[in-house]
Amino acid sequence: MRAANERVRVAFQGERGAFSEEAAIKLLGEEIELVPRPTFEALFTSIDEGASDYILAPIENSLAGSVHRTYDLLLERTLHIIAETIIPIAHHLIGCPQASFDDVRVVESHPVALAQCERFFAAHPHIKRVVAEDTAGSVRRVIERGDPAYAAIAGERAARVYGGRILREHLEDHHENYTRFVLLSSEPRVVADGDKLSLVVRLKHRPGALYYALEPFARRAINLLKIESRPVAGQPWQYRFYLDLQAKMGDPELDAALAQLRERADEVRFLGCYRSAQRTEKERF
Repeated sequence: MRAANERVRVAFQGERGAFSEEAAIKLLGEEIELVPRPTFEALFTSIDEGASDYILAPIENSLAGSVHRTYDLLLERTLHIIAETIIPIAHHLIGCPQASFDDVRVVESHPVALAQCERFFAAHPHIKRVVAEDTAGSVRRVIERGDPAYAAIAGERAARVYGGRILREHLEDHHENYTRFVLLSSEPRVVADGDKLSLVVRLKHRPGALYYALEPFARRAINLLKIESRPVAGQPWQYRFYLDLQAKMGDPELDAALAQLRERADEVRFLGCYRSAQRTEKERF
């Protein structure tokens, strides 16, 4: 049993200085204990292994789209969404302390980060790009190597953590670049003033199944915020649908819609009811 004065442990994928670390601190504050995990698989087993109390996982980027591995692992583990946060993604070119931009010949980073900086690479064709596991780990390796010819693309936090030098700021092609993260717990928790509901639904394989599943929500003016389909492992051409709804638990209209959904679907799994990040930001500022 954990002592009352022990810090809450939050696991994230990547190394210190990653965007996920920044998101965890934004959501829960500086007083948490951060638990880096090397892969998504290691991240999603961290609670069961006793390494963390919560998991923070990226679920969607405004440019790259959904993080499919997160969706798939959500079903493999019995985890529940209890909160979410959104952070802006700003990509910087980070070198070792003595480097200058003219020295750089090789840049490494996560493949998504590299893909979001196409204009930079088009303008500097002599710079070779190298795919790496994560953004922050790329900065760490650049600093350890100490070669001015090598740089990394990552966030400002990674530069501070590892003592790197920012050689160029805002390399991203689009400045409106955001990633949404969800906080996962092994125990369900319905937030009293939660206004966002996440479900996963498996439908009958017949014409109109998706329409009939969503119709009870549309008829009651319950807003569908997002829908994502993922294949069912081992059953070709069968799919589950992840739904985000703007709704509050206890609403009679929601209860009626969910009751109809359960009648029309083969499986309905409740993932969580929590406060939307957009609402939290509006109230904060």
